[in-house]
Amino acid sequence: MALAHASRAHVDELLYVVPRTFPHKDYFGATLEQRMEMLGSLELSMPRSIATTDKGLLIDIARECQVEFANARLYFLCGRDAAERVLTWDYGRAGVLREMLNEFELLVASRSGEFVPPPEFRHRVHSLVLPPGHDQVSSTEVRERISRGEPWEHLVPESIVERVREIYS
Repeated sequence: MALAHASRAHVDELLYVVPRTFPHKDYFGATLEQRMEMLGSLELSMPRSIATTDKGLLIDIARECQVEFANARLYFLCGRDAAERVLTWDYGRAGVLREMLNEFELLVASRSGEFVPPPEFRHRVHSLVLPPGHDQVSSTEVRERISRGEPWEHLVPESIVERVREIYS
């Protein structure tokens, strides 16, 4: 939610795209359907849509989105850790990163450190400022706190607290 709110200075609509598979990790805990349900119950003060895709790489997701949003300027919203994965991933051939960042831009929130993109991509990678206290907020942190029996409810939107408790407890 903090990422969505921080993006309002850059975008006028959000599209949450949930891949059916990820190239860098497996699904665990919440199913795809449960994730879609939780996203649908979030209350935002800006237009948003939710979609799924069979694709997992951002370039593939961007190309799929361009079919529906042909004239839109596409941004992917992520934290520092995800941006580092995107910029260092082995895509199997040279030039893929440049190709990707010609088709979309990244909005990157600092999480556990400031993200500084390589100089050649600074015009396509933008920093987002999160409110204080959001540096450590992540789904992984929520799951770990639940497993350790520590307070976690303050880390998720109130509208999904009970659903998260049901899924992960």
